[in-house]
Amino acid sequence: MENPNPAPPVYDDEIDLWELWETIWSGRWLIALFAGVCMLGGVTYALLAPEVYRADVVLSATDKKGGGALSQLGGLSSLAGMVLSGAGGSEALAVLESKDFSRSFIVDQNLLPLLLEGSDLGEKKSDIRDAVAVFESVRSVTEDGKAGLVIVSIRWKDPDIAAEWANALVKRLNDRLRARALEESERNVAFLQREIAGTSVVALQQSMGRILEGEMQKLMLARGNEEFAFKVIDRATPPMQREEPKRKMIVLVWVLAGGVLGVLVVFLRKAIANRPKR
Repeated sequence: MENPNPAPPVYDDEIDLWELWETIWSGRWLIALFAGVCMLGGVTYALLAPEVYRADVVLSATDKKGGGALSQLGGLSSLAGMVLSGAGGSEALAVLESKDFSRSFIVDQNLLPLLLEGSDLGEKKSDIRDAVAVFESVRSVTEDGKAGLVIVSIRWKDPDIAAEWANALVKRLNDRLRARALEESERNVAFLQREIAGTSVVALQQSMGRILEGEMQKLMLARGNEEFAFKVIDRATPPMQREEPKRKMIVLVWVLAGGVLGVLVVFLRKAIANRPKR
């Protein structure tokens, strides 16, 4: 007579490490085959991958002097419609990372063919926006707030070109902000001179005279300082060592991936072999 309440089956959930080792050891040649094939693939990829070099320019924000009178009389200058501009670090970084600055750099340096060389655009006609996207992918800006330094990096397949672009970017940034400051200061000086000449109120003349003195100081600073926004601490030089590809690391990762794949195949093969037949 059958037992109406049969005991539930007991499952052994313990992992037999020796059995696992025997399974891996029995499939060692298959694992070695997968690892060897992946190693060949990794070596091939590492040798065929384009070499990339990185050139860095180390900068520090230039201190601006002579703004005391302007800051004290900022309300009066605002009422007069003047713009008290400067080339602060945050403004300079914003200009450096802007698409407009990248676009003008690409156009003036005629970099469009070089940046889009080998790009797969299909039937799409090459466009400056594509070149800007490529350029922003090879240019990076890192700010070290504690040390007060900014690092401008260019990653490119030619080390000489990478260093040339990095140095040219910084020079162009300083020139652009310097020209802007000169234009604004000259406009402010002309405005103040007209206002001083047109008023007979002594107190107002004295106040505007102090603002004019500050603008003249800014004008002299801009004219006499080529490193207007950023001072170059370390110019970029053509790097000797490539940054990518890291061939040893690539081969190691591919070998490990091949070994893991081989182990999975060995266990899958055993699971299929031990599957109960119906």
